[in-house]
Amino acid sequence: MSLTSSARAAMAAVLVATALIAHEPPAAAADRVLRVYSNNIENLVRNNADGTCTRVSGPDHLASMLVDDDGRTGTSGVRPPDLLILQQVRGAGQATAYADQLAARFGYPAGTYGVVVAWADPEPWGGSHHCSDQALGDLKKKQTNALVYNTRTLALAAGDVSKYWSAGWLKPGTAYAGGAGCTLYKPPSNDDGSAYAYKWKRTSAIAARFTIRATGTAVFAATLHLPEQNGANACAGDGYTGVAGSGIHVGADATALMNASAVRVIGVDANRTGIAASTLSGSGMTGYGTEATMGTRKIDYLFVKGEVQPSGIGHTVSGTKSNHLALYGFITF
Repeated sequence: MSLTSSARAAMAAVLVATALIAHEPPAAAADRVLRVYSNNIENLVRNNADGTCTRVSGPDHLASMLVDDDGRTGTSGVRPPDLLILQQVRGAGQATAYADQLAARFGYPAGTYGVVVAWADPEPWGGSHHCSDQALGDLKKKQTNALVYNTRTLALAAGDVSKYWSAGWLKPGTAYAGGAGCTLYKPPSNDDGSAYAYKWKRTSAIAARFTIRATGTAVFAATLHLPEQNGANACAGDGYTGVAGSGIHVGADATALMNASAVRVIGVDANRTGIAASTLSGSGMTGYGTEATMGTRKIDYLFVKGEVQPSGIGHTVSGTKSNHLALYGFITF
């Protein structure tokens, strides 16, 4: 049976389309990049120089933090992140709402981004939080640490979460000499007074081991928020100054997850300056972020084991709508 010219043309078009589809790489294979950000979001409340505070919406904060491969915000090249390492969220409710706002930004349904928090609903602790509007200050009284991950690219097994381990600190009035006097920051070693009874929860660290769906590669992530006292006196536990005198330490269960992971990322608000990029080199990680992250001080750090793409802005997002500037690393795998 002979075909008409129109039928032959239609068949040819189908064959060409089929060939193109057969040779088109899967989406996951076309973009083997793990996009990671770390930021203390300060409960989405910014402190202003005049003593006032400004509440920031999740979408506005995300728009100010997410960057393209050249480190620019607000461009069509901004891709969905795979992992957000966060400090100072109010609990599971705020973290989930933020994660769903992130999903909506890229046209994904709610629930596309999963959430892991150290404390689902931490009790408030005292302090003014330096807001002339007390209602805004109160929004910062409940603090915990969180990981937000893209379920399209990362899988998480139920047993692959380590929560939580305590930070270390030097209780005010205690003598300090190379770690002497340092202790774990948890009851009964927390601040004096009932108003501060739960302040230690803001520093409870959490970690998880994910699997990259496209390759099966294991990815370790941890989020740490160290006490203010770590700035003057590096403490990570009983008589311990932390890795390389930084105040940073990783709990035993989390260390087991880390050692079983090829890619490793740790985001830290250390409340301490001068922590070297080589601090976690013993675990194969390098520090990224070259600019000050809070005013004139660099107190936030991102450590990565993996092949990190270069950054024209020093892996530091200058316009982040938080008291802290975000750090990022795009990891090729």
